[in-house]
Amino acid sequence: MKQKTLGNSFTLQGKGLHTGLDITLTCCPAPENFGYKIKRVDTTGEVIIDALGEKVIETTRGTVLGQNNEQVSTIEHALAALYANEIDNCLMEVNAPEFPILDGSAKPYVEAIQKVGIVEQQALKDYFVVKKRIELHDEATGSSIVLLPDNRFSVDVHVSFNSSVLKNQFASLNRIEDFNEKTANARTFVFVREIEQLLKLNLIKGGDLKNAIVIYDKEMTQESVDKICIVLGYETGYVDASKLGFVNGNDNFVNEPAMHKLLDVIGDLALLGKPILGKVIATRPGHKINTEFVKNLRREIKKQDAFAPVYNPEIEPLFDINRIKKTLPHRYPFLLVDKIINLTDSMAVGIKNVTSNEPFFMGHFPEEPIMPGVLIVESMAQVGGFIVLGNVPDPEKYSTYFLKIDNVKFRQKVAPGDTLILRLELMTEVRRGIASLKGYAFVGEKIVAEAEFTAQIVKNK
Repeated sequence: MKQKTLGNSFTLQGKGLHTGLDITLTCCPAPENFGYKIKRVDTTGEVIIDALGEKVIETTRGTVLGQNNEQVSTIEHALAALYANEIDNCLMEVNAPEFPILDGSAKPYVEAIQKVGIVEQQALKDYFVVKKRIELHDEATGSSIVLLPDNRFSVDVHVSFNSSVLKNQFASLNRIEDFNEKTANARTFVFVREIEQLLKLNLIKGGDLKNAIVIYDKEMTQESVDKICIVLGYETGYVDASKLGFVNGNDNFVNEPAMHKLLDVIGDLALLGKPILGKVIATRPGHKINTEFVKNLRREIKKQDAFAPVYNPEIEPLFDINRIKKTLPHRYPFLLVDKIINLTDSMAVGIKNVTSNEPFFMGHFPEEPIMPGVLIVESMAQVGGFIVLGNVPDPEKYSTYFLKIDNVKFRQKVAPGDTLILRLELMTEVRRGIASLKGYAFVGEKIVAEAEFTAQIVKNK
């Protein structure tokens, strides 16, 4: 899959939920590998905040990012819309310390994205592929997030509140392609009993019945309810203090609060900086546990330079050994790739099964057989040949010659019984028959070797 960005810029205007300011937000196309960045255009000097987990500084009633003594909040609805529409690169310019709340959902963003369109870029998406169960629990709140292996992104959310009106709810999104229709217009919600405390915290200055579902679930005096109504711009008696329920209806979905929590989970997971291939199960989620989970994932990603491709030996390869021989000139004992399991214009993944019958083990070494590092590099080079030769017509008429090999690192020995997973990627476009590639060799999840190659494509005589 290729990276994507917006087809053009779009601008949205509205009140800030917490500041009450009139805010203008412009979302702009961005180059490959840019990610999501937020630019404060109302400050002196250029403040650009990376929309990544480690930039989260606050999670009270919204996700707040901070950098260089500046911050921006209420970003989760915009990020959910971008992420769900598979947009990888976007610059967001805003003239306030928060995004406009609009109608309290992601629908205005989705409509704007659909209007300007989406453009495919040349660089490949960098997925975070979930290969094992990952979880985080908050014993104090009963909240948890579990991430499970899957071949696509999906989310299940379970919510429960100590409320006579809003109790247990469940929401799910099985296909990210369904977000625009089934999730985007789920609005944020608030309990009347929380509003007074939020006002004391100098929050929700821009909150009203147009941008949030208001739930009255704990009986208060009419006088207390009237005071809240006046602050929010409504007349006394607007809410009957003797009647519990949804103040302004629950029309979009029966489970709209749970569906909005699901929307928030997606928006916060966008702070990972990579699209996820895996299933998310969130129980009683909130911005605090959502962003803590993302921070943990970001720390794990930073520990490893690269992640091994998924290899399922039960899936038919793109190239078996017979097709490989039709592409590469190498033969025994120097053909060091058994399968090609993935191939694009700029990336290839190959497999080398290392057995005790390899001829080099006779001398390297008889008592402790270890695959020579130079042959691991050669295995990577042969896989890289599929990318390079894929850029010419009639590839069987060409050969690939390596001009330079740089930054070679060997991290772990390779022995009989190991399966090498070899991933090669173009570092730049092929120009004038010259290609630059980055290669990794894995055994299981561990990198055993890496190198950078410069190769030349030459027509056979």
